[in-house]
Amino acid sequence: MRILCIGDVVGSKGCAFVREKLSALKKAYSIDVVICNGENSADGNGVLPVSADSLFASGVDVITLGNHTFRRKEIYSYLDESSFIIRPINYPESTTPGVGKCVLDLGRAQVTVINLMGNVYFGDSLACPFETMDKVLKDVDTKITIVDFHAEATGEKGALAHYLDGRVSAVFGTHTHVQTADEQILPKGTGFITDVGMTGPVNSVLGIKSELIIEKLKNKLPVRFEIAQQPYKLDAVIFEIENTTGKCTGIERLSVT
Repeated sequence: MRILCIGDVVGSKGCAFVREKLSALKKAYSIDVVICNGENSADGNGVLPVSADSLFASGVDVITLGNHTFRRKEIYSYLDESSFIIRPINYPESTTPGVGKCVLDLGRAQVTVINLMGNVYFGDSLACPFETMDKVLKDVDTKITIVDFHAEATGEKGALAHYLDGRVSAVFGTHTHVQTADEQILPKGTGFITDVGMTGPVNSVLGIKSELIIEKLKNKLPVRFEIAQQPYKLDAVIFEIENTTGKCTGIERLSVT
């Protein structure tokens, strides 16, 4: 099983770039499942039904989200109605729309995808990601389990991956928009990368026009952010997972322009 995990898609042009590149990527790398973080896929951040529909139409199987999940109220009912767009599972279940995990049935194998959010450096403290995963995994009965850990701190991401080593197939980090060069298979067979990166403009600061970020940091006044222009890139990672054991046997970083 070859699973492609795509880093945070930035804006409508990022969605268009996924649409332009994904089909060829799936063929070139014999991809079975595509997971894509879409929490910034709407212009101005957050996710909208139109941006989610665009990603699904491009060939994405599961959309994961993060701290901007509920930024746009237009997505609330969509989260309840669609089975394959998931928000961090450690948000309060009783008050927030949507679910935090889904199961893809591919016939020869089933894949559980879980979305989780970290607490370190985030303003809103959610349920402990470690305790949350202990509870969630009690109800997971698939051999293959993939976790998108949307978190700020590299230490928190690494700690969770080691905590889950041998209990899930792979953990990939999202949120920082910077692809890390630490892809590895942990001792008990879990694939891990601290951050997959970003699908968005190359000449930017995390997808935003660099001059706007400089202005904000230098002058300390509010600035309206705008997404930078082309060229674009698509950052991703491929996990190769053994169907019968659920262990990761290979991992490869990609950055496609």
